[in-house]
Amino acid sequence: MPSDVLQLTARALLFDMDGTLVDSTEVVEVAWTRFAERFGIDPAELLSAVHGIRAEESIRRWTPSGTDVATVAEELNAFEIQEAGQTRAVDGASEFLDAVPLAAHALVTSATLPLAVARMKGAGIRLPQLVVSAEDVPRGKPAPDVYLLAAELLGVTPGDAVVFEDAEAGIRAGLAAGMRVVVVGSHTSESTAGLPRITSYSGASVDVDGNGALRIRLRATG
Repeated sequence: MPSDVLQLTARALLFDMDGTLVDSTEVVEVAWTRFAERFGIDPAELLSAVHGIRAEESIRRWTPSGTDVATVAEELNAFEIQEAGQTRAVDGASEFLDAVPLAAHALVTSATLPLAVARMKGAGIRLPQLVVSAEDVPRGKPAPDVYLLAAELLGVTPGDAVVFEDAEAGIRAGLAAGMRVVVVGSHTSESTAGLPRITSYSGASVDVDGNGALRIRLRATG
């Protein structure tokens, strides 16, 4: 195979959503910029810190003591669901997910389940059979809980799962779970050093061997 083709063998693929399968950048930036202006926060500083983190955790961190975190989170969530039609699929994501057996992959997101459903629908991507969302664990990313729960529900060990992530919090969560991580997009940090990277799923393929293992081919970059 050419040197730019990444080959992986796994029993389960675990996908983050925003920035990994769908591009929701425009809506996210509008929603959190409005939030920043409401609470007198520098929007650029806020936007650099909220990606991949559960909304309630970000709200709790950035707002004064006494803020009704649940209500503010509901308002943000409602706005993002309302605007979910602006979401776009990452190139090749829909076709790649359609090729992966339903029992061998999951969506693992810091979004709420209603928002995840709305964004995947807005992007035209089939929702996986298993979705692990913000409501399902006590600790969000970068804690490994969401990925460990997804692997458990799919019946695989962490070492047999591959995580696809674009954000620092999610990359750290996947690594902390003892899983292999493929970086999607351009984010770089100490956490991403040495990790395989893709910018899209264009040309990606997956086959299932006689033992039920997935054999994945992706176009690597960087």
